Amino acid sequence: MIWENLNLELVFPELEVENSSEVMEKMGAAFIKEGLCKESYIEALINREAEFPTGIDVDGFGIAIPHTDVSHVNVAGIGVATIKNPVKFIQMGTDDEEVDVKVVVMLAIDDPNKHLTMLQNILAVLQDKNVLNALSKATKKEEIIEIIKNKENE
Repeated sequence: MIWENLNLELVFPELEVENSSEVMEKMGAAFIKEGLCKESYIEALINREAEFPTGIDVDGFGIAIPHTDVSHVNVAGIGVATIKNPVKFIQMGTDDEEVDVKVVVMLAIDDPNKHLTMLQNILAVLQDKNVLNALSKATKKEEIIEIIKNKENE
């Protein structure tokens, strides 16, 4: 379950950022502060995103799932941000197709064998347009967790 692993310090309602790099800087700094990731985490996120984009268009609703290699992670964790004014990420599997992202789920993966399972669990929640719309309107950290928890418990 995703919600069981959500730390309030890694949940960002209405995050105000100018671009995708700033999303990774702000969220990544919280992962480092919480001890989940090493100092190299933010730079590794930005570099990996440039090479392997994580933007996804879910029926016109943009999400992104930035993550990086296990070598930059101390302990596994998940962060969630709703973006006040959508920012552009490059769509997964393309070099130049942009997605206006409103929800970001950032991962700290400490076991490469669990990587795909974690992504599948997250996508199972985020493929629901009602969940995405509810998340994009959430203004409190607890509200974001509750929306995810309710979807997972369905």
